[in-house]
Amino acid sequence: METYKKLLQANRDWVQSKVTQRQSYFTELSQGQNPEFLWIGCSDSRVPAEDLTGCQPGELFVHRNIGNLVPESDVNALSVLQFAVQHLKVKHVIVCGHYGCGGVKHGMMHHDLGLLDAWIANIRSIYAENAAEFANIADETARWDHLVELNVRRQVKNVIGSAIVYKAWQEERRPVVHGWVCDLKTGFLKELETRYPE
Repeated sequence: METYKKLLQANRDWVQSKVTQRQSYFTELSQGQNPEFLWIGCSDSRVPAEDLTGCQPGELFVHRNIGNLVPESDVNALSVLQFAVQHLKVKHVIVCGHYGCGGVKHGMMHHDLGLLDAWIANIRSIYAENAAEFANIADETARWDHLVELNVRRQVKNVIGSAIVYKAWQEERRPVVHGWVCDLKTGFLKELETRYPE
C-alpha cells in the first residue's frame, strides 16, 4: 500500500471509531465550534497540539508556522488571532515553542535559506538583541534552548501588543496569554509565563 493511502485508511478507521462511540458525533461536530483555546505553535510534525494537550476536535483553534511566530507584519497569524479573539471569544491564547526547533536554530546561523530567510529574520533579530547574553552560554544546545524560550516570550509580547488583544483586554478582560515550551525528549509542556488582562 502506498504511504498516503495509509492516511486515508486511518481516517476511515478513525471515523468508524467515533461513530461506534457515539452515532451523532459528526452531526454534532458539524454544528459549529466553540473552542476555549487558541494554540499558536510550530509547524514541526513532532508537536501536534491536540495530542500534547489531550484535546478533542473542537476544543483548540490552531495556528502553526515555522518557529511559532506572531510578527506584527504577518496578516495570516493576525487574522487567526483576530478571528479567535473577536469571533470565537477564546479565553486563552497559548504560544507554544519546542526545544530542538529547526527554525530557531537557523536563527542562530547565517546560512542562505532562500525565501525562508525573511521569515527567520524575526528570530535572528531576537538572537542579535541578546548577543551579550548568548556570549556567556558556552554550550550550543543550551544557547539553542534559551533562544527557543526567548522566542516564545517575544511572541507572547507580540500577541499582547496587538490591537486585537488590547481591545479584548479593555472591553472583556480576556484572553489570558500563555507562553509554553514542549520538551521533545520527555513530551512535557513547560510553562514560561502567563499574562493576565491588565
